[in-house]
Amino acid sequence: MLQTKKISSVELTSHFLQRIDQNRELNAFITVDAETALANARQADISLNDKSGDLLTGLPLALKDIFCTRGMLTSCGSRMLANFTSPYDATVTERLNAAGSVLLGKTNMDEFAMGSSNESSYFGPVLNPWNVDCVPGGSSGGSAAAVSARLCPATVGTDTGGSIRQPAAFCGLTGLKPSYGRISRYGMVAFASSLDQAGPITQSAEDAALLLQAMAGFDPRDSTSLDIEVPDFLPALKTSLDGVTVGVAASFLDSTLDPDVLAGIEEALRTFENLGARLVDIELPNSSAGIPCYYVIALAEASSNLSRFDGVRYGHRAEQYDDLMDMYEQSRAEGFGDEVKRRILIGTYALSAGYYDAYYLKAQKIRRIIADDFRNAFQRCDLIAAPTTPTTAFRLSEKVDDPVAMYLNDIFTVPVNLAGLPAVSIPVGLDQAAMPIGMQLIGPYLEESRILAAAHSYQQVTPWHQRIPEAFT
Repeated sequence: MLQTKKISSVELTSHFLQRIDQNRELNAFITVDAETALANARQADISLNDKSGDLLTGLPLALKDIFCTRGMLTSCGSRMLANFTSPYDATVTERLNAAGSVLLGKTNMDEFAMGSSNESSYFGPVLNPWNVDCVPGGSSGGSAAAVSARLCPATVGTDTGGSIRQPAAFCGLTGLKPSYGRISRYGMVAFASSLDQAGPITQSAEDAALLLQAMAGFDPRDSTSLDIEVPDFLPALKTSLDGVTVGVAASFLDSTLDPDVLAGIEEALRTFENLGARLVDIELPNSSAGIPCYYVIALAEASSNLSRFDGVRYGHRAEQYDDLMDMYEQSRAEGFGDEVKRRILIGTYALSAGYYDAYYLKAQKIRRIIADDFRNAFQRCDLIAAPTTPTTAFRLSEKVDDPVAMYLNDIFTVPVNLAGLPAVSIPVGLDQAAMPIGMQLIGPYLEESRILAAAHSYQQVTPWHQRIPEAFT
C-alpha cells in the first residue's frame, strides 16, 4: 500500500499510534515517541514520492527495549536502567533506520530478557491479546503482544533460549531466531553473550524474511558477527516443499506434551506431507539435557555481563549508602528484580572457585554434544519440526512462584540456541480455549532461507498466521 500510494506513511503511522494509545491496558510498550515517529514518517513520504526509498521505507516498526536507541529510553525492563537514555544506536537500530523504517517506540520485556512470561518487567506484566488473563510469553512479550493486537506491523525481539519463538507461539505469530552471528549484537544489551540473537516477530514468514534482509550482515564492532555474504531471503521463499525431508523426533511428541498442542503439531505435519514434504524419524538423544545445560551457561554469562551495572557509571544509584562497597550493594539490591537477582546468584555460584569445572565446564561439554546431535540429524533431513512450547499460554501468576516450572517452558527452544542454529516458530492452530499453538522449524546453520521457505509454503495454504484476537480486529 505504501509503494502504490494507497496510504501514506504519515497515515499509517498515525493509525498505529492511535491503536497503541487505545490499547494501553496491554502494557505492550514502555516508550512511545509519537512526535519523532510522525516526523520520520513525513520524511519517508518524501522518499516514497521521489522513489528514493529503501526496503522498509515508511513502515512503522517497534523495537524490544533492549536495543540501544540514540536519544530514547533503553530500560531493558529494569529499574536499573529506568532513566537511561542511550547516546548511540545499536546496529539493528541503525540498519532499520537506514532501510527507511519508522520507529514507533520500544516494547516491554522481562527484565534484562530474563523470563518466559513477561511478568518480571519493572514496568509491569504484558497481557496476551488472545486472553488478557494469560501471559504473552517472554522475554519479548511486549513485542509479540504489539504485533498480535495489530499495534504495529512487526517488531524486533531477542532470543537467548526461546524469547522470540515462545512469545510468537503464545500470541499466534511468526518468530524467527536466526543463526548465531547472522545479526550484529552491537548495542543490544547483553544477557548471555554466546546465546543472544536478535530476530523479527511478524505476522508471516514473508514479513520475517523482509526484516531479516534489512538487519543481517557483518558488523566489525561485534566480534561474533559473521563476515559472510547475506543471501537474498525474499526470492528464496518461492522454493517448494516438494521432496523436502522433515525430521521429527519422537521424544518431542510424547505424553508430556499438551494434547491440544500435540494434535496441532500432527495436523501441521500432515499439511507438510500434502505439500510434498517427506517425514523421517530422527533422534536428538541429549536434548533433555538442554534445560540444565542452558541455565548453567546462560546464568554464568549473565552474572558476568550484569556486573557492569553497579551505580557508578550509569543506571540506578542508591540514595543512601555508607561507602563504595555499600553503594554497589544497595544500588544493585534496589535496581534488580527478584528474577535477575536469582539468576546472578546461580551464575556466580557456577563460576566460583571449586565449582567451575563441575558446572560451567561440564555444561559446555554437553552443549557440544547437543550441537553434534543436530549435525547428525541433519544428515537424514533438510529441516526439523518440533513443538515450540509444551503448552499454550498459561495464566498470569500461574508459575511466577515456581521458577523451575517457568524454566521448563523453554524445553524445546533452548537446544537450538545452544547449537547456534536458526529456527522459526509459526502458528499451526488453536487449542480448545482458542489460544494459539506454535510449531518451530529448525534448520542447519545459516539456512534461514530453508526454514523461511518451508514456513511460507505452509502459510500459503493455512489461515493461522492471519488470525487476529477477536477483541483487536
